[in-house]
Amino acid sequence: MKVLVIGSGGREHALCWKLAQSDRVTRLICAPGNAGIALGRCKNGSAVELAPIKADDVEKLMRLARLEKPDLIVIGPETPLVLGLVDKIGHELGIPCFGPGYRGAELEGSKILTKNLLRKHGIPTADYVVFSEPERAIEYVKERDMPLVIKADGLAAGKGVLMCENAVEAETAITRAMVDGEFGDAGKSILIEEMLKGEETSVMALTDGSTLAVLPSTQDHKRVLDGDMGPNTGGMGAYSPAPIVTAELETRIVREILVPTLHALRREERPFKGVLYAGIMVTESGPKVLEYNVRFGDPECQCILPRIKSDIVDLMEAVINEKLGDFDMQISEEPTVCVVMAAEGYPAKVTTGAVIHGLNAEGQLQGAEGVQIFHGATTRLKDGTVAVSGGRVLGVTATAATLPLAVSRAYQACEKITFDGAHYRKDIAGRALKRK
Repeated sequence: MKVLVIGSGGREHALCWKLAQSDRVTRLICAPGNAGIALGRCKNGSAVELAPIKADDVEKLMRLARLEKPDLIVIGPETPLVLGLVDKIGHELGIPCFGPGYRGAELEGSKILTKNLLRKHGIPTADYVVFSEPERAIEYVKERDMPLVIKADGLAAGKGVLMCENAVEAETAITRAMVDGEFGDAGKSILIEEMLKGEETSVMALTDGSTLAVLPSTQDHKRVLDGDMGPNTGGMGAYSPAPIVTAELETRIVREILVPTLHALRREERPFKGVLYAGIMVTESGPKVLEYNVRFGDPECQCILPRIKSDIVDLMEAVINEKLGDFDMQISEEPTVCVVMAAEGYPAKVTTGAVIHGLNAEGQLQGAEGVQIFHGATTRLKDGTVAVSGGRVLGVTATAATLPLAVSRAYQACEKITFDGAHYRKDIAGRALKRK
């Protein structure tokens, strides 16, 4: 079968890598892809092809789908989902897509919509207030106890959540979002909510609209610096499983959060098939929803997919065809760790063009046992070398029999890869190691 993957980051490289392992995939196309994706091959030997179309260019993606007529389309990032690409492809072309339609994708497209849905249906989350005028928002924070969280309503590439320890920081965050337009249209309206205390984790589940299949637990590292310091990023690393998600806690998250959310979506006429991703804060009073995403997390995806032993095509088709309840998903017991190597300046303005040293002709690290390099922001130069093209450059992912060994393998691999301005956190999975 022919499969089209949409997106260009580490998540999409992980998806292409997993899809290429399927006996059923004979041709794989990625739009727009990256240098690492282009170096991949399907099991039949065919090279992964790239189509130079951005993930948010719905019309060109539609033309590509009409031309190629793939048997399956896998949408990686949130933007094309929120733009309704699944609806357009399904309505006009009838091609199966892995991912929710527009009404389901609004769960990520609007934080205000999501918080209102959670409140309406009694699903635990932080208290919040919505503002569309910066002056009123600033007056509000002057009267509130700190700390608070300021969130842009729309999509902001993981950077629209600002932690504020005092009123000055809160006023600055409001100004950045609503006056300076740092997050574009996403910041025209904002949420101001209480800052929940506890430990954060990511819980993702596949759903066909009525059945949930919980994926291996993960914990992401959002802050750019060690010790959870510095500004938020799209993710500096992750590991799986997350020890904080015990069997008891997972059962509670499913019962109190995921299942009620699925019921709420159905009652609100928001059909949902794909990945339901809950960012959870585990507080003293129990798990609460921080946010919802409607696709695989990145870099969490780079930890989860290596642990799924089932054929990913069969699994995705079970979701699309509403047969997930009949599917026996097989998960490896071996833990995984992903360390993100970022470009100079990330998460602010980044410096691109630096040549990456240490990778072989396949874009991997030669002789590194249990290590897979997932390319994020990379491009191939005319001389064949691979260079930095954006913020999160590589996801160095290691699998091993134990978490400490996986951590060791990942960091040993990072030390062998160099590019000007490279930086990465040195404490990925640190909480889990301390807990053990």
